[in-house]
Amino acid sequence: MRLVIRDNVDQVSEWTAKYITRRIKDFNPGPDKYFTLGLPTGSTSLGTYKKLIEFIQQGKLSFKYVKTFNMDEYVAIQRDHPGSSHSFMWHNFFKHIDIDPKNAHILDGNATDLIKECNDYEKKITDAGGIELFVGGIAPDGHIGFNEPGSSLASRTRIKILSKDLSIADTSVFEGNCPKQALTVGIQTVMDAREVMILITGAHKAYALHKVIEEGVNHMWTVSAFQQHPQTIFICDEDATLELKVKTVKYFKGLMERYNQLIEEKCEY
Repeated sequence: MRLVIRDNVDQVSEWTAKYITRRIKDFNPGPDKYFTLGLPTGSTSLGTYKKLIEFIQQGKLSFKYVKTFNMDEYVAIQRDHPGSSHSFMWHNFFKHIDIDPKNAHILDGNATDLIKECNDYEKKITDAGGIELFVGGIAPDGHIGFNEPGSSLASRTRIKILSKDLSIADTSVFEGNCPKQALTVGIQTVMDAREVMILITGAHKAYALHKVIEEGVNHMWTVSAFQQHPQTIFICDEDATLELKVKTVKYFKGLMERYNQLIEEKCEY
């Protein structure tokens, strides 16, 4: 497990975008070998998407041979609704890059058979060869995707009933008429990826980072499951470290020179 600590949100976004770029380039994707990337929605990921768009538009990166799989989608809202994952990803990322739309996979919350939609999504991931790198963000209560506290750490893509707290958090987007269900990849679905990267920024997520880094695996803090993944990178800003022990922060900052080699070697920016 690695913890990368940057000064602020902008530096987190840049480091993350450079790491994704490095991973795709090293993989050397082509017509017969696509790089598979798991992606989140939410404000934490916006800076990363902006940097990736810059790299692509500058000719430093291509998504021509990349397949993406998003984490989740609300049930029974239209794709063009501003609160949908489809709308978020299209407006903030996909329409600005060279990805083939058929390779950008997002769960369909309006599918006739939602259980089948979830099972088919798992099969699509398997058929694509599994996820090379799954990028995610978390909520202040430590949940990832819609795997809220108490979710099974062995879970797969499925329908989730949303808590009242989560619905309240999205009231402004849905004008008080918040979805009560969503489709989400499970914790085990993400654990199956060859590498996992979790973005954690802001003082309001500091306690969650403490639970993830300094305490044990706990289904009430579902992101803690990734302590047990063989290749996990948690990346945070200074504000998110406020609940960590001083010696914890000093230890991981002492590794930053080596961590920065993960994004700088073999890359030209």
